[in-house]
Amino acid sequence: MSEPVGQEIDCAWLLADPGTAPAQRNMRIALEGEQVARLTPLPAAPAGRRRLALPALANAHDHARTFRSATLGAFGQPLEGWLPFLGVLPGMDPYLCAATSFARSLRNGVVELMVHYTRVQGGMPYADEAAAVARAARDVGVRIGFAVALRDRHGIGYADDAAMLGALRPGIRDEVARRLGVKPVAPAQQLGGVDEVAARIAQEGHGAQVDVQYGPTGVQWCSTPLLEAIAQASADTGRRVHMHLLETQYQRAWADEAHPEGIVHFLDHIGLLSPRLTLAHCTWARPQELALIAERGVTIAVNTSSNLGLKSGIAPLSEMLAQGCKVAMGLDGMAFDEDDDALREARLAHALHRGWGYEDRLSAAQLWRFASRARLAPGEHADIVLLDWDALDDDALFDDIDPLDLLLARGQGRHVHSVIAAGRRVVDAGRVCGVDEPALLGELRARMRAALAADDGAWAGWRRSVQAMAEDLGPFYRAGRLRGACCG
Repeated sequence: MSEPVGQEIDCAWLLADPGTAPAQRNMRIALEGEQVARLTPLPAAPAGRRRLALPALANAHDHARTFRSATLGAFGQPLEGWLPFLGVLPGMDPYLCAATSFARSLRNGVVELMVHYTRVQGGMPYADEAAAVARAARDVGVRIGFAVALRDRHGIGYADDAAMLGALRPGIRDEVARRLGVKPVAPAQQLGGVDEVAARIAQEGHGAQVDVQYGPTGVQWCSTPLLEAIAQASADTGRRVHMHLLETQYQRAWADEAHPEGIVHFLDHIGLLSPRLTLAHCTWARPQELALIAERGVTIAVNTSSNLGLKSGIAPLSEMLAQGCKVAMGLDGMAFDEDDDALREARLAHALHRGWGYEDRLSAAQLWRFASRARLAPGEHADIVLLDWDALDDDALFDDIDPLDLLLARGQGRHVHSVIAAGRRVVDAGRVCGVDEPALLGELRARMRAALAADDGAWAGWRRSVQAMAEDLGPFYRAGRLRGACCG
């Protein structure tokens, strides 16, 4: 289990507020309970291997998936063809799935992450599954937002299911309709399910670890009555809302067809735009839409690697900042090397969005406000990442190189030595303290392989149907066939 850290942490370098406060050499971080008590200089360099201390990272958009895209055979698919691949595996123990995903994130320095729970494992009541995910967060040592996925239409794409089925070869239509077709559930019943999850989480004592939220999957997958009900419930309860918006060019086309008045204006009209809302992606948002999002205090979770991996585009992060939007870094289960490396994700975002030549569109300070919600100062949460500075700075020649420059040039998850979350050591020497990650992952893989081997070919057949479906969807979207069909 994780355990309280000693009262003092010594480091060769401290980046207490990267990009805003200068790096400090040879520092001691004193802790009291869950908080930082004092930051004081040391008279000399600490003994042993050098450490760089910095605030822990946050992941503003994820789904708690263990098995990765390339493993499923989905590499290279655009989002629209990729989504069905998430269902080519049988359901597993939700605790195992969540714990292995959370452990991977934590090893890479993330102590807070958002879980938009769109992949239900099944086999038990939903509230029981949510409670298993909450226990996994507690045992691993992360704090999570848990958005209950809500939807009531368009199970196959961005149009009526009948229209989408017409784009598929006849031999797979029945199976696709059976597995992916949406059976509408009344808004009141769906919102009641969120209340049930929140009550169960509180009953089990996970309220400080888990923030239950409404999770409409996206406007194209949610009817107006459902979105209106969510907006009203959020206003009444103060509960946050987490939703995808304008992730791909095809979602942009759907939005312009279905909401000619403007999709962001539509969300504002029904009361959904507020500081309680986080919008994942906004890759294809326009400047005037970003201005309204900023005015309403909405947060945008930008998912750089996911957008690249799913060929969705490059989000206009510098325009978001110019419009005054609140932005945060998401990994979306699709970090560049499919490894949840949050440091590499931050560096990639910086490289893509900082500007060209002598432009400076994304400063180091803006980058770290994007990648982390923490700073190290007296009274703040003791959420700290300690990097192996000897490994990162392995070719040092000069004493005047800014540690932040080296971190932005080459920092990776493999450099993370220890992680402290709310004053407790949750990663030590690169290993998660609260769970036996290799054993859990080994058990999950063994169970999955056994389930696939025992299914008499049913899951293999469904995977072939998904591959065929991905092939058939390409001509549908390329031909712009959403026009006239999207609002069915």
